[in-house]
Amino acid sequence: MPLSVTSHKVDSVAMNALYFDNNATTPLDRRVAEAMRPWMWEEHGNPASIHQFGRAAREAVEVARTAVARLIGAAAPEIVFNSSGTEAMNAVFWSVGSIAEFKGHVIFSAFEHPAAQASADRLESFGMEVTRIPPGNDGVVPAEAVIAALRPDTKLVSLMLANNELGTLQPVSKVAATCRPLGVPVLTDAVQAVGKVAVDVEQLGVDFLILGGHKFHGPVGSAALWIRKGTPFESWMIGGSQERHRRSGTLNVPAIVGLGRAAELALEELPHRIRQLGAIRDRFEAGLSRIPDARIHCRDAPRLPHTSHIAFLGAEGESLTIRLDLAGYAVSTGAACSSGVVEPSRTLLAIGLSAAEALASIRVSFGITNHEEEVDPFLAVLSESVAALRAVAPLASTSTSAVD
Repeated sequence: MPLSVTSHKVDSVAMNALYFDNNATTPLDRRVAEAMRPWMWEEHGNPASIHQFGRAAREAVEVARTAVARLIGAAAPEIVFNSSGTEAMNAVFWSVGSIAEFKGHVIFSAFEHPAAQASADRLESFGMEVTRIPPGNDGVVPAEAVIAALRPDTKLVSLMLANNELGTLQPVSKVAATCRPLGVPVLTDAVQAVGKVAVDVEQLGVDFLILGGHKFHGPVGSAALWIRKGTPFESWMIGGSQERHRRSGTLNVPAIVGLGRAAELALEELPHRIRQLGAIRDRFEAGLSRIPDARIHCRDAPRLPHTSHIAFLGAEGESLTIRLDLAGYAVSTGAACSSGVVEPSRTLLAIGLSAAEALASIRVSFGITNHEEEVDPFLAVLSESVAALRAVAPLASTSTSAVD
């Protein structure tokens, strides 16, 4: 019998599971799906076509562009649609390197997204010099260290706005305030921040900003790169004249429409979302005090309102994640991009954690589909799971204290 996506059934456990892994991706908002529906079934014009079908598609794209721009305080013509944060990251690093003829110097933090890590590595292989700034033990990259690394030949500074594993917010505006008078462009990966906290490109003072729709209840495969007007940019994707020659290729109209609708909803609902997510996260972290040897990482640093990263000393994080999944709770051992790699997280090692503590860690990231009343049952299952794992195969505990 041939396989069919329509015949696939999700098992009953998955249907009843609670999703606490919103830093990996977020559920598609039904209102977003409804906005996309006509462009998947009824409307089918290419935005580059001049007939009425193409004009309708182009209008839908421009409405979405305006919505995305408003979400981050930008001008609509500065928005470039693309497929992912990874694509946008590659595009910026490639542009900077190409314009500089792969000469000069690049600065980025040592716990950036793997797309930034790989892009910087590639520029280094082409002959550019790269300085990697480590974060402090609080999960925040010191602005002073970034500023001190600037050189006359620095061509780019890349600093994420919010770390995807720890949720810590980075001093992007402080770094950009120093770089701007020097003419050094600043890129911020805001994929984890947009839709979770207020983001304004003018307040940040950056030159490039990246966001991804699937991190704030838009569709997977939708993302945008903001390029400040007047900033030199050489396209990585070449061919047609789409996106004002900044990203060639036929536009994915349904995904772009979905991104635009998600941006509208995020801007409209952001204050409520921040309060809702913060209340859930605070209740969860307060309850962790009842679990011995639980350590909340970077608790006192500025963080996203929905993210908790915790080590349960004496238990193994991968096993705990699997056990919670079987009990109906989806969490993560770290960034989704490194899932399946049973090694200590590079991010956690960078902030000074031991390998044992890093391997005993999980990430819990709540979303707007979660509710406070889900927290206490989760804490009960979490406590039981940690105790069971410690009894069966305990890892070496480095502390006997409760939550740090």
